Amino acid sequence: MYRDLLAEQRNTIVGIDLGTTTSLIAIATECSTRVIHSPEGESALPSVAGVDAKGQLVIGRKAREQRVMRAGNTVYSIKRFMGSDAREAETRQHEVAYQLVPSDPRVASVKLGDKVYSAPEVSALYLKELKRWAELDLGKPVTKAVITVPAYFNDAQRQATRDAGRLAGLDVLRIVNEPTAAALAYGLQQKQEGYVAVYDLGGGTFDISILRITDGVFEVLATGGDTHLGGDDIDRKVAEELYRLSDFEGDFVDAAPQIKQGFIRAAEDAKMALSERAECDVSVKRDGQGAWKSRLTRERLESWARPIVERTVTICRDVLKQSGVSISKLDEVLLVGGSSRMPLVQRLVAEIFGRTPRCDINPEEVVALGAAVQARILAGGLNHMLLLDVTPLSLGVETWGGAYDIIIARNTTIPVRATQEFTTNVDGQTKVSIHVLQGERELAKDNRSLARFVLTGIPPMPAGAPRIEITYELDANGILNVTAVEQRSGTKASIEVTPSSGLSDDDVQRMIRESFVNAGDDLRTRMLLERRGEAERILKAVDKALEQSGESIDAEYRREIEATRANLSKVIASDDVEALKRALADINRVTQRLAEIQMNAVLASTVQGRKVEDVGAGRIGL
Repeated sequence: MYRDLLAEQRNTIVGIDLGTTTSLIAIATECSTRVIHSPEGESALPSVAGVDAKGQLVIGRKAREQRVMRAGNTVYSIKRFMGSDAREAETRQHEVAYQLVPSDPRVASVKLGDKVYSAPEVSALYLKELKRWAELDLGKPVTKAVITVPAYFNDAQRQATRDAGRLAGLDVLRIVNEPTAAALAYGLQQKQEGYVAVYDLGGGTFDISILRITDGVFEVLATGGDTHLGGDDIDRKVAEELYRLSDFEGDFVDAAPQIKQGFIRAAEDAKMALSERAECDVSVKRDGQGAWKSRLTRERLESWARPIVERTVTICRDVLKQSGVSISKLDEVLLVGGSSRMPLVQRLVAEIFGRTPRCDINPEEVVALGAAVQARILAGGLNHMLLLDVTPLSLGVETWGGAYDIIIARNTTIPVRATQEFTTNVDGQTKVSIHVLQGERELAKDNRSLARFVLTGIPPMPAGAPRIEITYELDANGILNVTAVEQRSGTKASIEVTPSSGLSDDDVQRMIRESFVNAGDDLRTRMLLERRGEAERILKAVDKALEQSGESIDAEYRREIEATRANLSKVIASDDVEALKRALADINRVTQRLAEIQMNAVLASTVQGRKVEDVGAGRIGL
């Protein structure tokens, strides 16, 4: 009886590929792993929602069919707006025919008929429909799921995906990277040891991941990608070129929404047709004036698509370098995503990795199947397997002067817990502001702010005396918890970072690119900040020492110290790092005798006036 109940529980945990152009749902049992079909026999749900001529909400195939004639009332590619706020979405209005509305500044929203939907709400419509398919197929309620996302989705985008699941009535047990799910679908856990590259070119995103497999343990060594690169971009480019060839007037960008969608639909159909044959016919309907027709070859389409596909090459090479795995050590290269069906993509991948990639599992189904395998792992059905993902960007904290200290480095395996110790910079400081950041740059201002919170109740102490331990804990779903504890007093504060808006599409790539391009300038600026911080601490210490020394130092030596101090005070405001270094060296040299005088004065009360050189290396006063 218990075994039957457990088997039933496993069957109700589904795997979902929530895609840009299509979405799928799958189930893994002891007997098989399969994609669940709709009552009409469809294996994939077009990720399209709309309002028809009667004002009724339509999802999937019916919505896709009206995309040309009712362009303004049909939403597609909403995945590209997941995790974005209203302002960032507005800058990309030109990419879509439907209306983006700023009804809530925290989240991208669209208008369908008379109703406004947030991006997670639109995604929830697809998830609800997939949930319905599964419940009809399995004959029981479905309440738990594993949902996949591109490996390069940031924390805001992942959180938006979890929100969509919750809105659809699903408990999202795990968010899994799409390339990792693909490796699971191929059953590569059966390998004792090896390295795998997963090239995932979907409708709206591109990911590349390098995995290491050891005795059933999947470890992502490095991952990279572009959340604004996919089949949609190829379709749009082909549509623009077809429009130029046509006798339609004006520029594509200024064409009516129905005309644009007609060309994009024709481009998408041509792309799929030319993946199977060398030539195809293209047809775009005119508004009451027949249709424009032409003949298109695979060679010509590939010449238009190549610059877009070639953008993946640099990303692949960078990720290989980060992983530390040479091409010769790769055992498998897997193709994932509908766009990887293109012969151009398959040839290019073969050139990059020096081997023919595998695509024997349907590239459009492989991610959903892998999600189902992960669901069964979570249910205990495959307890010999373990999945270890990585964080795509570094996480850290702002330190004195606006510098940025990394606590969890990019491409660190998750879940992970990391701790660093910090202190105060001002005497008597009773609170500390903790600024949580994400990115690769040396300075806080150049990285993305995730959260801020304040640690209060620190007992007044001299600068440098408090011991503030900051712990970052990143769970398997990419949710970050940050805790700050002052060790001497036990004062504690924490925050869970669950953002409501995301990076712009190119922010992740920009952050990493700029971390290399600006590395020299960043390092010089950081050195300047650190030297200034050191200088300010020394100036405070010198002022305090002069005040305490009184008549124990002669007037001439005091004037020498004050002159050196004045020089440092002047140089501290400049941007000359070398001058600051020289001024620091000068004041350290000049005040060495002052430090000895002070130390002798302190020791006098405990060691009967013996000088520093007489004390030796023993412990004093204990």
